[in-house]
Amino acid sequence: MYAGGRPNRWARFLNRISAIVFSLGIVGHGAVTLETVNPKSGTLLTLPLVVARYEDGEYAVSMLGQGSRWVRNVRAAGGKAIIHAGRRRSVILREVPADARAPILKAYLAQAPGARPHIPIDPWGPVAAFEAIAADFPVFNIRDDR
Repeated sequence: MYAGGRPNRWARFLNRISAIVFSLGIVGHGAVTLETVNPKSGTLLTLPLVVARYEDGEYAVSMLGQGSRWVRNVRAAGGKAIIHAGRRRSVILREVPADARAPILKAYLAQAPGARPHIPIDPWGPVAAFEAIAADFPVFNIRDDR
């Protein structure tokens, strides 16, 4: 469904449905809808996302890696985004340095089984194994935009 890191027609359809359901906040388990704006065209990108919870933080993880459109949009917007899960939250996404991502990626795969086929690692492996792939998968700490 994500050949070459891009969603095919079926995946785009499922993402639209999931984004609507996730935005209502009825799914729980970290299921949210993320909104970002393309800085060049001004178009809104809306997609479903599972927020990883690790220690006292919430994290957005790109299961498709560095090339995800939402990652490029967030970086271009200085981290500004919107999260919907029953209510609308303006947030700032702060990128986590690659050397601090491994335990968050491990927690993410435990909480987001749909991401497992996209991240080439045993989700139950040691944190040290995640260090080898951490630079390939952007992780952002989610903070309310105040």
